Amino acid sequence: MSHEAHEPETPHLDFQGTTPYEDYVRADVLTHLQHTLSDDPGEMVFLVTTQVMELWFTVIVHEWETAAKALRRDDVPTAVDALRRSRRELEALNASWKPLAGLTPAQFNSYRSALGEGSGFQSAMYRRMEFLLGDKSASMLVPHRGAPRVHAELEKALHEPSLYDEVLRFLARRGHPVPKAVLERDVSQKYEPSPEVEGIWTSVYAGDERDEVARLGEALTDVAELVWRWRNDHLVATRRAMGAKTGTGGSAGVAWLEKRAQKSVFPELWTARSYV
Repeated sequence: MSHEAHEPETPHLDFQGTTPYEDYVRADVLTHLQHTLSDDPGEMVFLVTTQVMELWFTVIVHEWETAAKALRRDDVPTAVDALRRSRRELEALNASWKPLAGLTPAQFNSYRSALGEGSGFQSAMYRRMEFLLGDKSASMLVPHRGAPRVHAELEKALHEPSLYDEVLRFLARRGHPVPKAVLERDVSQKYEPSPEVEGIWTSVYAGDERDEVARLGEALTDVAELVWRWRNDHLVATRRAMGAKTGTGGSAGVAWLEKRAQKSVFPELWTARSYV
């Protein structure tokens, strides 16, 4: 038997047309979507980071919609799996702030004019994330009136139950006393905390931690915590880059982000802990 080292076989390299990798990933499309509008070399990382964030928004929306559909079928394991995947994806999304977190005002100003009236609050996919969390607002459809497909998708999301609405409907089917007013509320409106729902979560957390409803609650809390961290990281990066100046697109900038950062996602899951 020969003991000579054998070179590994060369992979197949000759394809007709594009490679299977390109056909699946569309890397050529992705890597040619960057069209900077200033001469500043730092604009590229800002643009690419923003595009990466949009891709993570898309994945997270998919996960939360998967969880909502599973809960309609009372399929808690599938819902929890989707929420746990979204936790890891939210961690990756939040890490996207790192390339931008150290921007000085001078560095940001060097290409800020390229944004024109553009602002992150105009992101349709991020708005779908917020709608799934129960933070509904019909006024947030207005910026998208000129894009019929995007507007239609957002309008559909506005009038569908949020992820949390599906959670509460599931709890009601499990025999928990969710108020009729909560179950029959206008789901196109922002969700408001309910003392009765707080009582339900208090009861769940006072019981068996291994119960699947308790595990669902913890998966939702993980999501809520990471959304809060996203909002705070956004606030800190913006404050560092531009202080208290008016934000891009005429938004209130830091003042608006501070208000957002104070809001709890799935609020009763947090307040119930004070009573367990």
